[in-house]
Amino acid sequence: MTRILGIDPGSRLTGFGIIEMQGPRAVWIGSGCIRTAEGTLDTRLKTICQGLAALLDEHQPDEVAVEQVFMHRNADSALKLGQARGAAISTVALRSLPLSEYSPTEIKKAIVGKGNAAKAQVQHMVQHLLGLNKLPQEDAADALAAALCHAHLRQSMQQLSPRLPAGVRRLRRRR
Repeated sequence: MTRILGIDPGSRLTGFGIIEMQGPRAVWIGSGCIRTAEGTLDTRLKTICQGLAALLDEHQPDEVAVEQVFMHRNADSALKLGQARGAAISTVALRSLPLSEYSPTEIKKAIVGKGNAAKAQVQHMVQHLLGLNKLPQEDAADALAAALCHAHLRQSMQQLSPRLPAGVRRLRRRR
């Protein structure tokens, strides 16, 4: 079993979603948002770090998937989002956990089947894939989608890599 934490960074709301892979099946463990209070940027970033640290302590994920920053029309918003993302990545890096990054397009394509899917489509597919009885909140759904994207890619890579029985060596081709 592999436990995966997905993160959708934001300076006001940072979504999180935790799934556990039980064979080929993804099981919902928890999800929600870290909400930062109004205040200075350093205070909000501290809240993100502390919230993620508490989640890491409580849920002990094996791997982490984070959504990459996309370019906002407003440069100031993009900068704040990048700083929130940096705080999240730093918190994970301090735990030496494997971290994978995915663009919003990659995540949507993996979950919905098309890279330009609407947020409502992502929410609906996350609910369906995890068997949830209600739609997850937008930021939590995005974080769960990042975790599911990582899980699907991880499983695909495992299936593609040939497995050899114990004691069998791979032969090298002669040139």
